[in-house]
Amino acid sequence: MTVTINRDDLLSALQQVIGAVERRSTFPILAYVLLVLEGDLLAITATDSEIELQAYVTLPMAQENMTMTLPGRKLFDICKALPEGVAIKIAQDQQRVTLTAGRSRFTLTSLDAENFPTLDSEQATTECVMTEGQLRFLIERTQFAMAQQDVRYYLNGMLFEFSGNKFTTVATDGHRLAVAHQGLSYAAQEPVKLIVPRKGIQELYRLLNSPEETVTIQMEQNHIRFISDNFVLASKLIDGRFPDYNRVLPRAGENIIICNKNELKQILTRVSILSNEKNRGVRFELSENSLRVNANNPEQEQAEEEISIEYSGQILSLGFNVTYLIDILSVIEDDVLKIYIHDVNSGVLIEENNHPECLYVVMPMRL
Repeated sequence: MTVTINRDDLLSALQQVIGAVERRSTFPILAYVLLVLEGDLLAITATDSEIELQAYVTLPMAQENMTMTLPGRKLFDICKALPEGVAIKIAQDQQRVTLTAGRSRFTLTSLDAENFPTLDSEQATTECVMTEGQLRFLIERTQFAMAQQDVRYYLNGMLFEFSGNKFTTVATDGHRLAVAHQGLSYAAQEPVKLIVPRKGIQELYRLLNSPEETVTIQMEQNHIRFISDNFVLASKLIDGRFPDYNRVLPRAGENIIICNKNELKQILTRVSILSNEKNRGVRFELSENSLRVNANNPEQEQAEEEISIEYSGQILSLGFNVTYLIDILSVIEDDVLKIYIHDVNSGVLIEENNHPECLYVVMPMRL
């Protein structure tokens, strides 16, 4: 069985699925990709048993149907190293596959395609359609707050909530929280809440490169699928109860800071240079229309800056992890932001001036 494919088309499809190819696994087949050719459509699938990625290549004309597996990263590296636009001929002879491109020839091992694992397909309980741009916006505004390898496993992912005509993404690591909403033109039949693992979110975000294209989200009992014209991503779900983020959102309070985002980010970046490397703490000292930010470290080094803000609340002193604040300011697009402080022991609410559908909470810390 043979197939001829343009190197650029094959490389583009491999780039979409390579994130699911395992580098090291007790199951050798997980280091392989599955190639299935039917007529003029070549489907390339990769999985790590938690997520499954599939990309498609439409050939100029129908060719002989075939199914095979090839070592994913080796195939990817070969395609990257070949000249642009070259035609690659793939020929299979039992457990050996030969790739020929110009004067280059590579022989790779193929494993039995019947042993290639795929995630079970289930009946979708709820389906939602939005543009890739909308979904990318939701993920971009919240993914930074996901936990990494937390013992509270349900925090190592992102909450997807589809209720009424609103789609919401939420992420938290227990110290900070990010919430983003997207209004839709139709309503969910039944409210749905599910937790998508961190890796599934990261791979999905990487694939959402066509803002105007639509993506269908199929929510199943144990899986979630994202289907577009260019790719299909399926992911297992995290079985757990995500914290009630509405209870975590603090009351607005009477102490409101209105300031320039870029100016605040710049001084936080500078002051953080001399912060304690372990807790990354900085102190906010608030007085009328003034914010003083300072930091120090065990070497007795200090940094301090002051900026003018709009503020007429109480004189307050609060400590924060500067990394958490900079992460939030890095995803905010607006030049102006509002910071609501209830008291020195409660979470601080940060809101974009022109995007009230995005909310961020940071817990203060003792310094």
